[in-house]
Amino acid sequence: MTSTANDDVIVTVVDDIILLKWTEGITITEDAARTAAAFVNRISADRRRPMIVDMTRTAAVTRQARTVFLEPGAASRIALLGTSPVDRVIANFVLGVSNLPCPTRFFTSETAARSWLRGVVSA
Repeated sequence: MTSTANDDVIVTVVDDIILLKWTEGITITEDAARTAAAFVNRISADRRRPMIVDMTRTAAVTRQARTVFLEPGAASRIALLGTSPVDRVIANFVLGVSNLPCPTRFFTSETAARSWLRGVVSA
């Protein structure tokens, strides 16, 4: 397992999936988003990989941060993971950004997120 972190985010690679976990209660700013993207690109070692973004209890995502999410990076597919209706609303703001650089979906189950990232289709 490889990992990198700061006070806002932890990024690891486990079983060839990037796991990005935001600190609970964070407002994701442009600077935080750029730092996380740099961590993801560095830890991925020039390979595109599927990624789970655990955004559980994220407070908000700024407009400037959402523009960072438009930039292509190491993620080949992104599963946004949350547990509450508020997480879903915040995810919908991210998903509402046009032209995301890779397929991106919201999940409340890590198992379902991993299946989707691996290309396993469930009924």
